Amino acid sequence: MEQYSPSDQQSINPATGELLERFELQSESALDQALERSAQAQRTWSQVCLAERAAVLLRIAAALREHKQHLALDITLEMGKPLTEAEAEIEKCAWNCRYVAEMGEAWLADEMVPTNATESYISYLPLGPVLAVMPWNFPLWQVFRFVAPALMAGNTVLLKHAPNVQRCARNIAALIAECAGTPGLLENLIIPVEWVSRIISDPRLAAVTLTGSPRAGAAVAAQAGAALKKCVLELGGSDAFVVLADADLEGAVEAAVRGRFSNCGQICLAPKRFILHRAIADDFERRFVDRTAQLQIGDPRDRSTQLGPMARPDLLEELDLQVQSTVESGGRLLMGGRRRPGAGNYYLPTILTDIVPSMTVAREETFGPVAAIMRADDEDHALTLVHASDYGLSCNLWTKDLTLARQFARRVQAGGIFINGVSASDPRLPIGGVKKSGFGRELAAVGIREFVNTQTVWIGPALSETKPKTEH
Repeated sequence: MEQYSPSDQQSINPATGELLERFELQSESALDQALERSAQAQRTWSQVCLAERAAVLLRIAAALREHKQHLALDITLEMGKPLTEAEAEIEKCAWNCRYVAEMGEAWLADEMVPTNATESYISYLPLGPVLAVMPWNFPLWQVFRFVAPALMAGNTVLLKHAPNVQRCARNIAALIAECAGTPGLLENLIIPVEWVSRIISDPRLAAVTLTGSPRAGAAVAAQAGAALKKCVLELGGSDAFVVLADADLEGAVEAAVRGRFSNCGQICLAPKRFILHRAIADDFERRFVDRTAQLQIGDPRDRSTQLGPMARPDLLEELDLQVQSTVESGGRLLMGGRRRPGAGNYYLPTILTDIVPSMTVAREETFGPVAAIMRADDEDHALTLVHASDYGLSCNLWTKDLTLARQFARRVQAGGIFINGVSASDPRLPIGGVKKSGFGRELAAVGIREFVNTQTVWIGPALSETKPKTEH
């Protein structure tokens, strides 16, 4: 198996172990030039009207669909996502670009606020170049869900993508350059991770966003804080999938399989801890195992494949250690629990039961095709188990009692809750977490306003106004 070299980054097919391509690391002078291009482009781009920015996003959306087959194949080759899922990822990127283009002008319009001024309002102005440190699991969607609103807001982007998906990063940069007509809107950086701190401290950079691990997020947050730069962090999760006694079991099982094993389980928003009311736990467990056993494992380029390889061998090894540690602690293996023999980073779909909060798969995020089943006595006990995790990205709840569901939603410590459904990012709704899942939001009006200068404008002279009396 090829190993990473300090002088380059490598794209390796996780289904075969084949080296696809090497990417030479950029020099310090090349990085400085990229920062300068980004800063200069932002000064020009910030003066472009919202309608013209929207037109660029619409061209990007059209180009994504036009080049979907090529873009999707490179996703599949580089990180192992089944081809049908990769194509769906491209479609989602295009949808986001189009939606932001349609809604951006309203999101960024001045907001009039009545005060004692002759006129007062809030403006949402461009902030500047933003560094985006992006993960490999959705190599285009993770980028475009940030880039579309960032560009619409008048910012430019410096992309530091994951080392194993540099083909995808190159594709993104080329596509945006082709559609924008303005150089420097997105600069692709092929650099060591150690250089991120110097970019954050560079005065030409305005802010940083990262999707990654809590350890990486803590490092970036510390660096951004030291430089007094805005940052948004999405740091993964160990989402709970709660099934109460009155739930639609057939629907819940189908959602559980889709949610846990899509993208080979390598999704931050994926349900990972399945918390089942004892009254239906055995029935759900049997159905879950039976349905999971039907998944087609194989070459991700084959359209019948539902479960491809994990993205890297080190990730597979880490996942297997989590599973073995849990079994040693008393977790019971219902299926899987080992890698598939032969070439590639294939890990068999795995279901563990009799899990308690102290076990490894309950305490840590399992970024792969592993599901952990826990049992709850009632909804209060279920909520206690939900909160036993340090993460708080999203939560799923299955019940027919919508009054109870809404009450549960207000009590749960998570950035989102999906009732009788499975967690998914949507351009129309914000996404983000609490606790160790990070802070800040992406998508929708809330997301686009994370990286703007929210400016107050007060125009005098002051008008007389009646102030409320203070009671003593």
